[in-house]
Amino acid sequence: MAGKVALLLWAQTLGLAGAQTTQLLVQPPWTPPVLWDRVTLTCQGLGTAAATTWYKDGQCWQLQGPDRFVVTESGTYQCERPGTGLSPPVSISNDRLVLQVPAQALLEGDTVTLRCRTRKDVSVSRVRFYQDEKDLGGPLKGAELSLSPLQLHHSGSYRCEGLEGFRLSRSLSVTVTVHELFPVPVLEGAPESTEGSPLNLSCLSITSPLRPRAPLLHLFYRDGRLVGGPQGSPQLLLPAVGVSHSGNYSCEVRSERGAVRKSSARLRVTVRRVPLSGVSVSAQPPGGQVALGDRLVLSCAVAEGTGPLSFSWHRGDSWALLGTGPHLELRHVGDNDSGHYQCRASDGHSVAKSVPMNVTVLVPVANATISPGALAQPVRAGDPVTLRCSVQVGSAPVTFTWLHNGCEVARGPLLELRDIHVGHSGTYQCMATNQLGQDGHRVFRALSPELALTVTRQGHWDTAVAVNIGRSLLFLALLLGVIGGCHWWQRLAARKPQDSAPTGVPRPCPPSASTSDQCGAAGTLRGTAGPRCHLRECDVTLGGNWGSLGGIESPQGSLTALHSTPGPPHSPSQCRGRGGHRTLLPLLGLKRQRLD
Repeated sequence: MAGKVALLLWAQTLGLAGAQTTQLLVQPPWTPPVLWDRVTLTCQGLGTAAATTWYKDGQCWQLQGPDRFVVTESGTYQCERPGTGLSPPVSISNDRLVLQVPAQALLEGDTVTLRCRTRKDVSVSRVRFYQDEKDLGGPLKGAELSLSPLQLHHSGSYRCEGLEGFRLSRSLSVTVTVHELFPVPVLEGAPESTEGSPLNLSCLSITSPLRPRAPLLHLFYRDGRLVGGPQGSPQLLLPAVGVSHSGNYSCEVRSERGAVRKSSARLRVTVRRVPLSGVSVSAQPPGGQVALGDRLVLSCAVAEGTGPLSFSWHRGDSWALLGTGPHLELRHVGDNDSGHYQCRASDGHSVAKSVPMNVTVLVPVANATISPGALAQPVRAGDPVTLRCSVQVGSAPVTFTWLHNGCEVARGPLLELRDIHVGHSGTYQCMATNQLGQDGHRVFRALSPELALTVTRQGHWDTAVAVNIGRSLLFLALLLGVIGGCHWWQRLAARKPQDSAPTGVPRPCPPSASTSDQCGAAGTLRGTAGPRCHLRECDVTLGGNWGSLGGIESPQGSLTALHSTPGPPHSPSQCRGRGGHRTLLPLLGLKRQRLD
């Protein structure tokens, strides 16, 4: 070994450092040092070198001496500096057989050589080594014993023995202390974790203060399988763990060359799944409102929860399975697809349900109609009119809009026209509307057929009635005049003799005719004397057109003169009005009477 080895290290190895600051260095660095090696002792401490006091075998040996000297006598030496106390003792041996150990701190993993020496290095043979009086084996070649790598169990009391010629010699025992390079590591970390959260494990171990800068390597195991390292960092960080990361974890710390390996106790880590929560259902179109025949897609989402998730879809309180997976698609929605839909999510251990979503299937409005469907007659001004609009199919709410000649005039299912006037005439339609969604992103409309409304003025109707009544009265007056004239003519003709009747006067009736047969059911005009004359023809001809009076037909036209003709009587069925009209005598309540 090159260079000087401070006795301070040796003192620390023996656990004597820290309380003393004065140190005694020995060269060459072997324990115990032997006199024949020309040992040099050096005192280090506070103060000047001239203030060093030396002690031999517990007695003051030299005052105000130098800080170093070469030992010439065997014994136990110490040095002292003012205010710092005595140094640890160093014994110089002059025995015939000596077992020497390097004067340095021995740590795990090191290599150390023990040598068995005789005085002045006389040849020795058949050397054997003992640890705590246990024979380490032999015979060995040479006088050295190598321990590599050092382990804690190498600590103990060692000695050697060998033959000097034919003489068996034994050395004094030498204590060998092997210090830990680092203690057994301790693995620290949370014993429980949830899926998706990070896992941080720390392998705690520090190097010995005797060798604070010794490099160490860290390895991490789960259930005996390497999961991290080797690495210089004592931390194992798993950003997001799952259930598969559960297991028994341990860590191992190694020296740089792997000569020293120590493992921690096992740490049981359990990774639990996050309980399912926040299961929700969304729909496309939004809100779960869809038109009949359209496509509907429901999606299930989980706010919290880990592990392999499975989904099932149900409607209402039924457990009937509608589908699996995070999405449920209805390609063509029908009337019976309305209802409350629910998603159920499971992680294999627990089940969470969503809030039911109400799916509404909207039926577009169709076949709008107005009742009454048609008005039979024109409507008089001032009369009330009520129209009702309805649809054959359509989901509520349905709104109704009334159009008059294509312009909007009212809303609602009823259109009430209380004080109607001519301005209300025209065509009426109603438009029924319903919409999909509250935002009305889709609107459906149905337009009814047109309804024509005609309104007549109140004054025009009264004038028409008055004209018709006037015409009827004039007709009756003319009719009565004709009948009176006919009656007078018949009476005049009956008073004149039959033979003196002038030309142009109606001839008398034939005597063979019977009075009862001649007048018959048609009626006769009676006279006081003379021959009987029959009313042959009492036709009244009406010309012109038939008019309308509030739905009651009345004749409008001229009156043809009622005249009499001598001759045989006619049957009542032959008394007809010309032009295809009935005789007005029965209509007016008149009867034919016999003329006396």
